[in-house]
Amino acid sequence: MTPKKHSRSRTDSAGFLGVDPELPTPLYHQIYVVLLDKIVSGTYGMGSRIPSEHEIEKSFGVSRITARRALAQLAAEGLVVRRRGHGTTVVSRPPLSSVTGNTIGLMENLLAMALETDVELLEFSYVRAKQSVAKTLGIRIDDIVQRAVRIRRKNKQAFSYAVTHIPEDIGRKYGQKDIKKHPMLTLIEGAGHKISHATQSLSATLADSTIGPALGINVGSALLKVSRVVFDVDDRPVEHIVVHYRPDLYQLNLNLSRVEAEGVNKWAIAE
Repeated sequence: MTPKKHSRSRTDSAGFLGVDPELPTPLYHQIYVVLLDKIVSGTYGMGSRIPSEHEIEKSFGVSRITARRALAQLAAEGLVVRRRGHGTTVVSRPPLSSVTGNTIGLMENLLAMALETDVELLEFSYVRAKQSVAKTLGIRIDDIVQRAVRIRRKNKQAFSYAVTHIPEDIGRKYGQKDIKKHPMLTLIEGAGHKISHATQSLSATLADSTIGPALGINVGSALLKVSRVVFDVDDRPVEHIVVHYRPDLYQLNLNLSRVEAEGVNKWAIAE
């Protein structure tokens, strides 16, 4: 039996991770993401030359056409300039939105980010709660909830796709125009529900046929998924939000402390 051929997974001499032809994301886009990450992180600084088509072809084991498409995508986004005889040079870095927080300051940081970015409201309606939303918000299945779909941009570039569900009695106290002008948390507190705390989970996922085009990325591209439930001072769930972030344009930072628990040193989120 012939053993299955695996894609390159080790880092080569140029510091590149191999691409995987079995992934749904096209090879050229996988290479684009690797190069983009090096631009965002500063590995390739302003004015520096990035690998040529030939170097990419050799490092990743792909065709010249694939290498050319990866560089063309960077050029199309205005991040690099390609000049015959001079190679490809970095001329810009994409905006990177960042939230740094702990269990106390996370909500304030989210509000600050909302004020620093622009929001586009794609959908706004009142719908019947499905089982997952009903359970999260502590309501009955088919109870009416407000549903809003928003894209958030920084410097005109989309970096997040958010879907929120709000209990009807809270949502009816503001409208579509308010969502376009004010952060959702501010509107909830304006409706008489002071925010107390939230629970949040993080996971990795892939862009589908709806979120990919909305964020300007290919279907199958990697995304950071954040699911959050916000509670008021009476411990009532007042918002359920699922946000998909482009990892090349957004990062979430947490402050950690080294603490001793039951005689063992552990990392814990700083208060």
